[in-house]
Amino acid sequence: MDPTLQLPIDVLKPQFLTALTRANLVVEAETGSGKSTRLPLWAAEQGRVLVIEPRRIACSSLAEFLATESGQPLAKQIGYAIRFENHCDDDTQIIFVTPGVALRWLSENQLSNFDTVIIDEFHERRWDTDLLLALLKTHNQHRIVLTSATIDSQRLTQYLGGEHLHAEGRNFPVEVEHYTDNSSDGSRQSPDIRNLERRVAKAVEANIDQQGDILVFLPGKKEIAQCQSQLKHCDAEVIPLHAAVSDHDRQRALSTSHNKRIILATNVAETSLTIPGVTFIIDAGLERRTHQRNGRTVLGLHAISQASAEQRKGRAGRIAAGKCIRLFGKAAPLELITPPELHREELIEPMLAAACCGHRLTDLPFIDALPEKSLHQAQQRLLQMNAINDDGKVTAHGKRLYPLPIDSLFAHLITAMPDKAATEAMADLSAALTISHRLWQVPKSEEKLAQIEQWEKHFCDATALIKLLREPTPEFITVDNELLKEARQLAEQIREALALPQLSVATSIKRDAWLNAVIKAAPELVYVRREKRRQALGNGFSEVSLGRDSRFTEQAEAAIVFDQFSMPGRGVKQTLNLATCMAPIRLSQLIDNDLGEVSLTDSQIVDGQCISTHQRQYAGRVIQEFELQDSQALTTEMVVDMIIKDQVMPGLAAERQQAISLWNLYLQLGKADPAICTRQAAVDFHSWLTEQIDALGIESLEDLALFENGDIPFDGIPEWELEDFTRQFPQRIYIADLHLTVEYAVAGKLATVVYESGKRKQDPQRWELPSWQGWRIKYRKASRVVDIR
Repeated sequence: MDPTLQLPIDVLKPQFLTALTRANLVVEAETGSGKSTRLPLWAAEQGRVLVIEPRRIACSSLAEFLATESGQPLAKQIGYAIRFENHCDDDTQIIFVTPGVALRWLSENQLSNFDTVIIDEFHERRWDTDLLLALLKTHNQHRIVLTSATIDSQRLTQYLGGEHLHAEGRNFPVEVEHYTDNSSDGSRQSPDIRNLERRVAKAVEANIDQQGDILVFLPGKKEIAQCQSQLKHCDAEVIPLHAAVSDHDRQRALSTSHNKRIILATNVAETSLTIPGVTFIIDAGLERRTHQRNGRTVLGLHAISQASAEQRKGRAGRIAAGKCIRLFGKAAPLELITPPELHREELIEPMLAAACCGHRLTDLPFIDALPEKSLHQAQQRLLQMNAINDDGKVTAHGKRLYPLPIDSLFAHLITAMPDKAATEAMADLSAALTISHRLWQVPKSEEKLAQIEQWEKHFCDATALIKLLREPTPEFITVDNELLKEARQLAEQIREALALPQLSVATSIKRDAWLNAVIKAAPELVYVRREKRRQALGNGFSEVSLGRDSRFTEQAEAAIVFDQFSMPGRGVKQTLNLATCMAPIRLSQLIDNDLGEVSLTDSQIVDGQCISTHQRQYAGRVIQEFELQDSQALTTEMVVDMIIKDQVMPGLAAERQQAISLWNLYLQLGKADPAICTRQAAVDFHSWLTEQIDALGIESLEDLALFENGDIPFDGIPEWELEDFTRQFPQRIYIADLHLTVEYAVAGKLATVVYESGKRKQDPQRWELPSWQGWRIKYRKASRVVDIR
């Protein structure tokens, strides 16, 4: 590297090298200081260095830049390792990696072949960098360096027990302006997605003649495409920059150019990346990030934090005085910093990663305490997958899941498949669903829809994705070729890890067998259609709505939902879950796999035969009804049902229900003397009757005929108190042409008499009712409730 090129952070080199010999370091340096390029080189003077960058694009760009500056080929002294690419070996002195790669290496050998670990841009507080830091702190085998432009340095320094260094950043001042509407409270106007492309275009057009390139921060790929369309007439190169851009567009954005450029970027450009020539920033003040909502991880649109706003501003002012236009008010209510991912997302992957590294997630020393509810949910899910045991330690199955570069649920499904064909199908589908964006869009033209139906006849999103990975793309389907390439690479990587055939010689799918295996491995993915709200499906725990791009048809009644997108619904408590990848299945497949609860709906004796009617319900919907007829075998449930319906032992149910109701009231009033009463707990009639019948061992109609009502007594209120108590607290009251029942609320000393039948129109009078001294009395008829005084 050219030693004459001075960067603001260079003044820290002597302090950095001295401090690194004795302590962990927190290096706070503003954007443009050179921390991401200088610190790895300095640390390499004291041993081998692993640099953890939050994004793949930063890993490759920084490594390529430093390798070029060093005059040595990539992977010689400086290299990188990301998904699909490995440009390093055991002799590479400085290696840039993503957090996922670092965690896998740590699980394999504790990163024992590195001396210093640098976690760059730690302020982003990703779950994997937080976990890495907690693991490294626990192992205490490396020199740790945390870097960021905006960081809670004092708290982190104390957490690490290390030292804090600070360097200035920008060489030139950046002027800030706020573009808002003309309302009276414009200074407090929050970032807004509405008409964003028009407001961006207006800001660009007003400043197109400014010297230098323009960098626009937008929340996502969709908004980038909209702004590209809006700016297509500008006299400048309009270049997208996000995680899924092609290598060509990435090089265009990160290289110098003689032409005027407008770079439309997500927050991948917020840190680490050096975009030459930028002197002008337009900040929409928005980003898409996850958060917890009603127990689910939801991807939503959020205003950025104050720290992110400063980071974005810092991208200007590196080569000359810069300017930053913020499309929100000066006093907009922004959070101080972005909340950590461990507080915003489910903890299934962090818990499995920690277990594979030999630790329980709950035992690690994190900067911020983890949410108890999220920890419990993650533990239960991993136990269901058999990925961890009751002690929180990883199982052999969990070790198989972890190295696969996909979501832990998909990894579980892949390894749970019973044969090669099903395993390959699940591997390819997992690859297609793991990439960041949708591979293809369902066309709107009738002609193309008909062609797709011929191409994939099951109206199945899942098999369509698998066919796209395995076969040449049909002319009538428009795909994103860059994403398709990435999905195929990931599929090949998974296949290689599992010793499966290459994608080009994939085994044919046996669709029913594959989907039945998925049902067995993850029954919670099975949803049935609501009978009235046909756009909605449920699985008994959650509900999804049909995604706009799903091919799921009106005729289908059930589906395996492989992928869903959660977003905030109306109100603070609603979450809208959109099913984006569905595989239609038959209701008979649910029955064959014994899904749902079977309940007895009716039992009766006809001509000496006991006929029982049963229903199977799944997610609140009846999916099967059937009858059983047998003169010999009776179940306890059938006998209880017939007793309650007075088909056998007539009068028993009413008598015992009244006795149990009186006992529960007696108990609530504190009258049950432990020295006299054999029971001291409230009784549920149905449970009690079930226990009695079960104890009698009735298994046939012949057995049932041997018993009378008196053989099933209830020992509740002592016999010598029963008559007085019943008179004092009756369950039913009969007065002139009026039949009433009574409800007692002991806590509030309230007796409510409820109209049951009778022609009398006048309300009951107080003198007609029991004394109930000290109690309040109400009368209820239909929805009308009045006090009786």
